[in-house]
Amino acid sequence: MKRRDEHPEPHGREGQDPFQERKRDPDRSYQKSIQQGALFVWLALGLLLVFYYLGADDQQNTTQLQYSEFLQAVDSGQVAEVTLRGQDIEGRFTEAGVQARGDNVTPSFTTLRPDVEDARLLERLEQQDVTIVAQPTEPAWWLQILVRALPWILILGLLFWLWNRMAQRAMSGQGGLFNFGRYKARKVRKEDSDVRLDQVAGADSAKQEITEVIEFLKDPEHFQRLGADIPRGMLLMGPPGTGKTLMARAVAGEANVPFYSISGSEFIEMFVGVGASRVRDMFKEARENAPAVIFIDELDAIGRTRGAGMGGGHDEREQTLNQILSQMDGFDSQEPVVVLAATNRPDVLDPALLRPGRFDRKITMDRPDRKAREAILGVHTKKIPLADDVELHHLAEITTGFSGADLANLVNEAALMAGRNNQDRVDWSCFTQARDRLMLGQARDTVLSDRERHIVSYHESGHALLAYLLPNADPVEKVTVIPRTHTLGVTAQVPREDRYNFGEAYLRDRIAVMFGGRLAESIEFGEVSTGAENDLKQATDLARRMVARWGMSERIGPAAFAESEDHVFLGKEMAKGREHSEATATLIDQEIETLLKDIEAEARDLLKRNEHKLKALAEALEKQETLEASDVERILEQAA
Repeated sequence: MKRRDEHPEPHGREGQDPFQERKRDPDRSYQKSIQQGALFVWLALGLLLVFYYLGADDQQNTTQLQYSEFLQAVDSGQVAEVTLRGQDIEGRFTEAGVQARGDNVTPSFTTLRPDVEDARLLERLEQQDVTIVAQPTEPAWWLQILVRALPWILILGLLFWLWNRMAQRAMSGQGGLFNFGRYKARKVRKEDSDVRLDQVAGADSAKQEITEVIEFLKDPEHFQRLGADIPRGMLLMGPPGTGKTLMARAVAGEANVPFYSISGSEFIEMFVGVGASRVRDMFKEARENAPAVIFIDELDAIGRTRGAGMGGGHDEREQTLNQILSQMDGFDSQEPVVVLAATNRPDVLDPALLRPGRFDRKITMDRPDRKAREAILGVHTKKIPLADDVELHHLAEITTGFSGADLANLVNEAALMAGRNNQDRVDWSCFTQARDRLMLGQARDTVLSDRERHIVSYHESGHALLAYLLPNADPVEKVTVIPRTHTLGVTAQVPREDRYNFGEAYLRDRIAVMFGGRLAESIEFGEVSTGAENDLKQATDLARRMVARWGMSERIGPAAFAESEDHVFLGKEMAKGREHSEATATLIDQEIETLLKDIEAEARDLLKRNEHKLKALAEALEKQETLEASDVERILEQAA
């Protein structure tokens, strides 16, 4: 039995891919249609120029007379013939009239008589035996042709060009007025993709799943002999920026099969049924060129739960989803067509999409851990000249929580900063400044008054001191009173290690650090300011989760009382009611209040006992504006 990969191009002719051959033809047709359209435009411009020069030539061969001069010429017998056309008068001088007016006068002349009818004009003309010709008030012949014929020429030319263009697009499969139901997927060949699996760092388990699909597509007969069926669909799930689309691009680069890429929003149009038609057309194309891969990016754009909105279940989006479900059911068990999809909202997808037989495998692509971050930084810094003081493992340690896209942006920002500083290499300071810009925001030009600067210094010192004193709090990385994008000051904390599970002690210390700024203001100035608004909001949200979701309250007990599932559909949200009684809700509020007050009291007592350290740290921060972790530790040790 011959393997399919022995004939990588079975549908081509003389080693060519028929899809690409068809793809090139529309480009030539498009250029041809552009040339035809340009031809009509130049023809119209040529006609305009011809008529313009005809009119200009007539004007150059005619003398313009005032009406009084015309009457004098008539009375002097210098006019041989006149043509009356409304108020316009055209005439011809006699030979004596031409001689009397000099060599620069042409035999013909024109003039305009006043609005008031001159009753004696005809008598004067008859007395001098002037030939009189009367004509209707119509434009010149060339102007009539211009007005009547030229618009039709332009309209017919434009219609012909549009019709020709639509016919070419319909024949080439690119769509058009009569072919808008054609799919818009982009076909990516192996040689057109510059991404390989080894460039997708930090996603080993996901790459293993993808590799199995690639091997099946390269040699489906081998798996079929073993009785194995390839998964119909694979769903890539994870937060934004974790490399879902990059993984799909790597599949296009690794698999020597047709790869069709389309975004979920591209199926939807204003016309009903267009999305479903495009789905049918795309799957038909993939089957004809099997083995093949279909990649649908942002699946949640069309795959949301049906019947969840206010508009019912018969809108265009749901028809498109129904067609996708039907097409995936229509796959033959041995048909080598795989559907990849990516989404960062798997919670809103329709359950019918996730059942076995459709998206059989769900690949989670989470934020990278420290080892994965170091590998990703290694990929993105390959082409960047790094200074000797740059240590990628240290950079990976201080970028906890960064996604792959965030790390790529960090490297790019550092390179841009080195360019602005006219440096030949990207050093460690460029990376730290770029990280601060991404984490803390861009520094503003806002100038604080001495009073405000004093308050902000104590506020940030309160955060930093509690983070230093509390045993379970994340260590301080940097403290600054330089105004950033949304804040007047920032205390940056970096976890010692990647955390995936949080204990109650850690959460309590985290809330205490949030209260630190407000408590420091209260201790030093006897009042609080509005600067703690965001701190209070975050502390309250965290306390609510501890009490109502994570069972960290003795009175509530081991139970979860979620307030809302945070659905994005208005109809579903309106139909959802609270799942617990009013008494339970009151108890939850009381427990949240008790928890926050207990933590605040403990944090206040700790700050009061270390007030001298708070003062020393605030004075140093007010003077230096920014303190690194080593500076904070040194100042607090000296103040002990």
